[in-house]
Amino acid sequence: MVKFFQHAFRFDHSWEEVTLAFFLRYPNPHARHVLAADILEQHVDPATGNLHTTRLLLKKGVIPKWGNKIVKNNEAYILEESVVDPKQQQMTARTRNVTHKRLMYIEETQHYRMHAENPAWTHVKTEARILSNVGWGLTSRIEGFGLKRFADNTARSRQGMKWVLEMLRGQHGLRGALPQNV
Repeated sequence: MVKFFQHAFRFDHSWEEVTLAFFLRYPNPHARHVLAADILEQHVDPATGNLHTTRLLLKKGVIPKWGNKIVKNNEAYILEESVVDPKQQQMTARTRNVTHKRLMYIEETQHYRMHAENPAWTHVKTEARILSNVGWGLTSRIEGFGLKRFADNTARSRQGMKWVLEMLRGQHGLRGALPQNV
């Protein structure tokens, strides 16, 4: 059985600011579980002008007591692939774990676009699939745990993005807050 999650949210920041914050969101005080974020590949498609980025994230997760018998290492590698379309002002980001896939596989897709009611806002739609292939009668329990953790982490992720957005808007304005290599 597969568990599904959907959520929509609005940031009261422009699409440009939110897209930039997406790439600068680690580290932040709401994402202490993210240990590392590395760019594996990045290019601009000359035909479309779209920015394609692949990053590898290392995250440390929480394992319930009953899960300690199955998994000894609570660190997981996550592959994040994103496409930024500056002409349409849309971004799609897909993440999926590359470790512990048999225990629990989580595939998340986020769509970022200018909000229909106000161009100074950004609409974000999140969809996720949570699947376990463990068997032994644990599949439903693992998927239920994964769904609850995912929903809880979504709220924390929003807080982290808000924190980064506020840092970008800080005293020096958006441009003054940017690192030199961005």
